[in-house]
Amino acid sequence: MNYSAIEARIDSFIAENRDQLFRDLKTLIDIDSVESAPLPGAPYGAGIRKALDAALEIAARLGLKTGECDGYMGYADVEGQSERQLATIAHLDVVPAGNGWDSDPFGMIEREGWVIGRGVIDDKGPAVLTLYLAKFFREYCQATGETLPYTLRILLGCSEETGMTDIDYYLERNPMPAFCFTPDANFPVGYGEKGGFGGLFVSRPLQGNLMDFQGGVAGNVVPDRATAVVKTEKQLTDTEQVKVERQGDCVSITGYGIGGHASMPQGTVNAIGLVVDYLLDNGLCSPEENKYLNMLRVLHSCTDGSSFGIDCVDEVFDPLTCIGGVIRMEDGVLSQSIDVRFPTAITGDELIAKSKALAATGDAEFTPSRVNRPFYIKPDSPAILALLDTYNQVTGQNKAPFTMGGGTYARHFDNAVSFGPEDDIIPLPEWVGTMHGANEGANMEFMLQALKIYILSMAKLMDLSF
Repeated sequence: MNYSAIEARIDSFIAENRDQLFRDLKTLIDIDSVESAPLPGAPYGAGIRKALDAALEIAARLGLKTGECDGYMGYADVEGQSERQLATIAHLDVVPAGNGWDSDPFGMIEREGWVIGRGVIDDKGPAVLTLYLAKFFREYCQATGETLPYTLRILLGCSEETGMTDIDYYLERNPMPAFCFTPDANFPVGYGEKGGFGGLFVSRPLQGNLMDFQGGVAGNVVPDRATAVVKTEKQLTDTEQVKVERQGDCVSITGYGIGGHASMPQGTVNAIGLVVDYLLDNGLCSPEENKYLNMLRVLHSCTDGSSFGIDCVDEVFDPLTCIGGVIRMEDGVLSQSIDVRFPTAITGDELIAKSKALAATGDAEFTPSRVNRPFYIKPDSPAILALLDTYNQVTGQNKAPFTMGGGTYARHFDNAVSFGPEDDIIPLPEWVGTMHGANEGANMEFMLQALKIYILSMAKLMDLSF
């Protein structure tokens, strides 16, 4: 492809499309697309179906050829000389809003050069960028008479946050792309992802003073709020992070933590752990309740799994991370979810065994729900080098590719990586939060720079042999 001609058109294209791009983003952000009960044609619920329809309408307006896979996945194409595809994949589903927002999480706002709303960075913002990436190449080919060497396919997922069954369904019915990147992580390039492990610690029916215990919004989110209700006559006092409210012969105990993504728990404070510590430190529960709570105290006492012997590291990945995401009490039974991101130094069988041993200390049962092995591809492949060189060229950085704890769609493809658009080049103002947290925000100018990176990168990928 004529790289110089492509490069010469990018800045004017971005300037001409800037305002409409952010209007389109607001259209998607304003839709609450948290997974809900399935409906006909909407396997992940009405909200996600609405977001998918809106995204496909945007794609059609941009002149792209659109389609969908039974509500599991949408796509938009720019046809090339070959039916083989170079693809991108972003997702339209989001985690629940959670607490602590300064504005409506499903009503995008602009403030001082930032957009704020649930999904602006994870992952509706990147999804819109990929649609405009495709628009650029459609217009370029129309203006120059060139045809893309490969078909460009923009994939729009619907259940990335809740198991990625959408991509499994899609790939069973559609060809595997020759190469794919997902804009659902950090720049410059993520070439490997830790394994993912999850499950539930479930108590037997407990007798005692604990009336209720609820906390967390999703298994892959460090909870910033949790509340237990306990029957007691004791006079209790607030702490810096725990607030107490008398309710007749019961007391409501609420922990206020610092939320964040399960794969990056550094700097977070788990609200469930705060409440567990308060209950135990003040002697509020029965011996059998305390047994389960002490097990939870061990689980929540660290984020590296060292408290029950699963901490490890290898030469490819950062150390293992472990968090408890959601706690629920129903009919006297407590259940606590766990989210572990693990390197190659430990196996799924070992994680199950250690988790069951921990559960036994609390007279509980552990049931695993998922074991996804780590994956990575060679960081010196031509495709990765094309992405990396483009990022460093546009930003003036000199960064190297990396592995990470977050799990993305990339692991479902034969040849795929994660590729931005999160970055640490621009520090977050104190009123802007991270993905999965309150006040999730993205810098508008950096989003546009990411679009430039994506366009130039795709031009280079089109000239490679796959």
